[in-house]
Amino acid sequence: MATVKHKLLILSGKGGVGKSTFSAQLSFALAAMDFQVGLLDIDICGPSIPKMLGLEGQDIHQSNLGWSPVYVESNLGVMSIGFMLPNPDEAVIWRGPRKNGLIKQFLKDVYWGELDFLVVDAPPGTSDEHISIVQFLQATGIDGAIIVTTPQQVSLIDVRKEVSFCKKVGVEVLGVVENMSGLCQPLTDFRFMKLTEAAEQQDITEKVLECMREKAPEMLGLIAYSEVFDSSGGGATHMCREMGVPFLGKVPLDPHLCKAAEEGRSCFADQKCGTSAPALKNIIENLLAAKKWN
Repeated sequence: MATVKHKLLILSGKGGVGKSTFSAQLSFALAAMDFQVGLLDIDICGPSIPKMLGLEGQDIHQSNLGWSPVYVESNLGVMSIGFMLPNPDEAVIWRGPRKNGLIKQFLKDVYWGELDFLVVDAPPGTSDEHISIVQFLQATGIDGAIIVTTPQQVSLIDVRKEVSFCKKVGVEVLGVVENMSGLCQPLTDFRFMKLTEAAEQQDITEKVLECMREKAPEMLGLIAYSEVFDSSGGGATHMCREMGVPFLGKVPLDPHLCKAAEEGRSCFADQKCGTSAPALKNIIENLLAAKKWN
């Protein structure tokens, strides 16, 4: 760890809020900026990073220097228990001490080389893995944690616990990202359905698009937005003000970003993720500027 300049923990109070997607896209973005990046997946029971980096089926190799990470690019290495499972459907049924032992091995025995950033994708909650990673890394210094949430209260309740955990163990909260902040995509990507008298859905997409092309062509370039989760309580912005932690920004629920994660590719590589990629880029660039990491 002495050869790693910056260590970032990616945390969430609940599962399913897009924490691993954020970790993967953060790593892709930093690597595209020519930083040397390592992505460490310590979600022992649910490792999804190999899938999101397009590395399913890859194996870990050993050298005289230790375990070698699996590389996406020459400057983006990945380590996960997912590479060690003989069958991807295999359940990992381990008690705390064994999980802690593997996390220690990942930090001690993996030859990361010179890194600008080590991004650590942690499981949701505040369990053994979180205590272990903080204890193991504190000797060499942790730059801080980024917490990922969705806008609704049921998620924010647990994020408050995550912020409290960071304060108790002495880890700086670099900021909170509100993910899935409304469904946002080009109007032409939607399918339009009509409910028949038999309560069946009839696809009338082509008819609607044809009507727009003829009568209102300017609408074809619009972005449609719909609130998916209830944010009447103020969402992550309000919670951050109350708890005195930075709010990093909002990332919309973008089906193209979901597809990029499923296919293991960067959302910044093309123009498909037109609503989510700019939001993610702003969050990452603002964080780098605020911390003077360049």
